[in-house]
Amino acid sequence: MSDRQLRIGCASGFWGDTPEAIGQLVSKGDIDYLVFDYLAEVTMSLMARARAKTPEAGFAPDFVKALVPWLEDIKAKGIKVVANAGGVNPRGCRDALARAAAEAGVELSIGVVLGDDLMERADAIRDRGVTEMFSGVAFPDEIWSMNAYLGARPIATALDAGADIVITGRCADSAVALGPLMHEFGWKDEDWDKLSQGSLAGHLIECGPQGTGGNFTDWQDVSGWDDMGMPIVEVSEDGSFVMTKTADTGGLVSPGSA
Repeated sequence: MSDRQLRIGCASGFWGDTPEAIGQLVSKGDIDYLVFDYLAEVTMSLMARARAKTPEAGFAPDFVKALVPWLEDIKAKGIKVVANAGGVNPRGCRDALARAAAEAGVELSIGVVLGDDLMERADAIRDRGVTEMFSGVAFPDEIWSMNAYLGARPIATALDAGADIVITGRCADSAVALGPLMHEFGWKDEDWDKLSQGSLAGHLIECGPQGTGGNFTDWQDVSGWDDMGMPIVEVSEDGSFVMTKTADTGGLVSPGSA
């Protein structure tokens, strides 16, 4: 067992979160991985509606716009990026980022995780008589999107293949952090204790600054709201970890705030 630690910082807890988080983490977070979570359930429906109007849409354009100014620094520091910004159009997100990176003169390998989109299987699922699990309501005749939650393994596989940036569609929120841990530490699918610890670490940071005091009920104990620190986990190979935040920033990391 090595003493190596992996530092993972999360820059987004939802679609529309502050774009300032990227610069804070990249410039002074001393991180190995920069991860993003964009996909609340309602977000998927909004992206599906956007794709229905414009086939090239359906992902989080904020991700591309906010990331591009920092691509040169990300490349120079060897920081890898994992984001579920692909929404219902991961390939479209990849293409937009690839164009922006080329214009910025930054060469990156961008991987895409697919397989969550089940629209092509809708008729087969309907024909099986599948109903809503609680109400028993029949499968609707018209649907705009249908996505399954994917896990961390395909993210780890993309990183194994050499991706600098991995873009996914719908995946488990904590998977954007667990995937890098599986890749870096070689965790197997049967390493239940380590996977549990990695999932917990990912879950604690996936809501962004909500986990560093931004959503704390004891708000009066939190200082520096104008410069809230972004969450970082320092994870060891055995799965143990410490949660912290970007140095010299506001916010609070405690059992209650996290």
